[in-house]
Amino acid sequence: MDELATLTTEQAEQRGDLDLLGTEELVLAMNAEDRRVPEAVAARAPEITRAIDGIVERMRRGGRLVYLGAGTAGRIGVLDASECPPTFGTDPALIVGLIAGGDTAIREAVENAEDDEDGAPAQLAALAVGPADVVVGISASGRTPYAVGGLRYAREHGALTIAIASNAPSAIGAIADIAIDVVVGPEFVAGSTRLKSGTAQKLVANMLTTISMIKLGKTYQGIMVDLQATNRKLHARSVRTIMALAEVDADTASEALSAVGGSVKQAILVLRTGLPAAAAPAALDAADGVLRAAIAANSAA
Repeated sequence: MDELATLTTEQAEQRGDLDLLGTEELVLAMNAEDRRVPEAVAARAPEITRAIDGIVERMRRGGRLVYLGAGTAGRIGVLDASECPPTFGTDPALIVGLIAGGDTAIREAVENAEDDEDGAPAQLAALAVGPADVVVGISASGRTPYAVGGLRYAREHGALTIAIASNAPSAIGAIADIAIDVVVGPEFVAGSTRLKSGTAQKLVANMLTTISMIKLGKTYQGIMVDLQATNRKLHARSVRTIMALAEVDADTASEALSAVGGSVKQAILVLRTGLPAAAAPAALDAADGVLRAAIAANSAA
């Protein structure tokens, strides 16, 4: 109890009786608090940069990114991990989200699970986490036993460890190789760390995966090129992407997409360079999957 009382995320800011304010007053007051979050994230740019470079280096040699957390923090990790396959065409095993209490806790609170310091190590052991991997522990308080135990296990097994917390210094930051302590101040409603703390966690997680994917060649000219056309909307997006990046009409884009089996990246490469469709996979492999490099290597001088 004494430890919790010292945490910024547990403080109650003096703002009068919220329940007596009008609805618009509450909207504006909460929005004013939320605007503090991007500035707090920006202050941790050096640490976030180091984390992204570490993730990219390990993914290039076959490693994975594993998020772990309890409650809101765990759900943020699961959300970010689950959105990467449809967004960037990644293997679902590349970015994994673990939550205290298992998948049930995604929809229902399993409050006591966060106190299980052995919970995350068991889950990480099942994944055979090792030196090629990156483990990101998320905890608003920075002291959640589930996250503490997971990061300690990951570091002992050689993984790169990253901590995202809303208090500084944090217990998980002291364990991790890289501490991203984003201090957003007291919450709008005291102790409700799904608010500013959760928003900060979401922003940092988005940066970790999105910028890593950019550096790994999953985008070209700021547009996703590894998306998978698994429904009508995504097929239409694929065709529009090819039209924009290869500067062709819809029919030409559709024909190229079909010729390469639905790969947007390969279709653009074929249209931009004149390569035969059958040669596109090898050309991309030779360029480590980076479309810009593949185009440069296969364009006529």
